[in-house]
Amino acid sequence: MSFTYKNDVLTCEGVPLPTIASAVGTPTYVYSRALIEQAYRGYVDAFAAWPPLICYSVKANGNLGVLSVLVRLGAGADIVSIGELRRWLAAGGVASNVVFSGVGKRGDEIAEALAAGIMAFNVESIEEIELVGAVAATAGSTANIMLRVNPDVDAQTHPYISTGLRQNKFGIAREAVAAAVATAARVGHVNIIGIDCHIGSQLLDTAPFSEAVGRLAELVVALRAQGVPIKYLDIGGGLGVQYRKPGEAVGPTQQAYAAAVMAASGSLRELGVQLVLEPGRSMVAPAGVLLSKVLFRKAGEEKHFTIVDAAFTDLMRPALYSAYHPIDPVVRPPVDRAMRVTDVVGPVCESSDFLAKDRELPALAQGELIAIGVAGAYGASMASNYNARPRPAEVIVDGEQFHIVRRREAIEELYQAEAVLPAQGR
Repeated sequence: MSFTYKNDVLTCEGVPLPTIASAVGTPTYVYSRALIEQAYRGYVDAFAAWPPLICYSVKANGNLGVLSVLVRLGAGADIVSIGELRRWLAAGGVASNVVFSGVGKRGDEIAEALAAGIMAFNVESIEEIELVGAVAATAGSTANIMLRVNPDVDAQTHPYISTGLRQNKFGIAREAVAAAVATAARVGHVNIIGIDCHIGSQLLDTAPFSEAVGRLAELVVALRAQGVPIKYLDIGGGLGVQYRKPGEAVGPTQQAYAAAVMAASGSLRELGVQLVLEPGRSMVAPAGVLLSKVLFRKAGEEKHFTIVDAAFTDLMRPALYSAYHPIDPVVRPPVDRAMRVTDVVGPVCESSDFLAKDRELPALAQGELIAIGVAGAYGASMASNYNARPRPAEVIVDGEQFHIVRRREAIEELYQAEAVLPAQGR
């Protein structure tokens, strides 16, 4: 583990977290390079019998420092906007191992991605196939596409991050795949090279993966029999991580996940289909903590509040999903310190600005540091400037050193793109 107590001080790899707080301030995201690399290599080892193209889901954490670690490991990228493509390229990534997902791609985004030479577009509707074909025709080119199929599989996860059911907006229904193939043939300038699905995020059971992959495998065999040259099977991401919530189910290991996928895929390996994975959360969530400082303690009539300098503008998952994140004092308190049930809340003027509710913690003193754990995914990438708050700084620890990979914004930067109205009026 890269986050451990050493001499009663929480340390990331070889760097005590108070050292980072003193140098960079709080709130700050701290990531462990070693844990990111460990997660990537875990997928490589687990799928050694069927080596995949691992396309990291950039939306989980698009910091250039994080991306550069994955680029150097040989990862590809799963993107959902042209901004994410530009981030990937700025971090040193190449376009040729990028898949472009998402239900609402604009024509200009498609044109730029096509010109950059991405591997494929994961298309999600008949009309998107028509638009990709039209853009490619205008460019005098041909676009590689993979059909994102909605397998109608219940991922048994939070409804906001479930993507594989009929009622979700994602993917093409299995019954509409024939129409999608016909559309591709009609519009031209598109080349179907694969089948894709993604059924949701934070899955803690292999059964939904097995069911979805099994349905896709049948579809690949059927399409190949019809002369559609399917080369890639993209099974998305979604492998869950442990947030250390009391009573939380222990999710599958990468090895168990790989075994389930390979068992469900049948003879696809023999058919020479290239497997594509799109892991995001499982690559970076355990590798990050949000470092924050206690500002005040307040005992209300019914509740006790611990007010910290991090807010839901910095980590919105608790407010958005009622998500649980572990919270640990950075300096381990004395064993005789009293425990207290408290709501850990931020400074933003919203009742939804909380990081934990009814959490039993050692009674925290004003000025003490806390580490909000398993925060490397969908933390910094979802942060906002609401209440005119600068977003947190971001740091990557590499052994005995740490590197600021995103400095804290100056308040003046928050409104540099704005302008006051001219004084003369109408």
